[in-house]
Amino acid sequence: MTERYLEDFAVGQAFGSGRLRIDRERAIAFAAEFDPQPFHLDEEAARRSIFGGLAASGWHTAAVTMRLLIETELKPAGGFIGAGLDECRWPRPVRPGDELRVECEVIEVRPSKSRPEQGLIKLRTTTLNQDDEAVLMYVVNMVVPRRKQPPC
Repeated sequence: MTERYLEDFAVGQAFGSGRLRIDRERAIAFAAEFDPQPFHLDEEAARRSIFGGLAASGWHTAAVTMRLLIETELKPAGGFIGAGLDECRWPRPVRPGDELRVECEVIEVRPSKSRPEQGLIKLRTTTLNQDDEAVLMYVVNMVVPRRKQPPC
């Protein structure tokens, strides 16, 4: 699939990804560098926490979600350029061994009034585990270029 421009998106379009398994060592390494809390790093400390066991960082889940999004047919021209999140929730923890996938839906398409060469799409994105339970949900605004119009 080639890159999609603003004109190629419509409300209701849905995109899905393949799957990616969360590796225990990689989850711990991510947490050690970016979110070094005991429940992400140590099995015993994690058992005593609200999680009741080792949980991947929510930011690791977000990074995996980004990787999975890149592999969908969404393919916005110019890349995945975020302009902000309207909401972001982690309803349940991700565990080592979980297999994640992404579903996203276009919920708004809007040309820019101040920059006619681009517009915004709003996506509702849900990351699901192998049991189809949501582990991350967010709404993102993305900048997408418009097709160049030939001169009149």
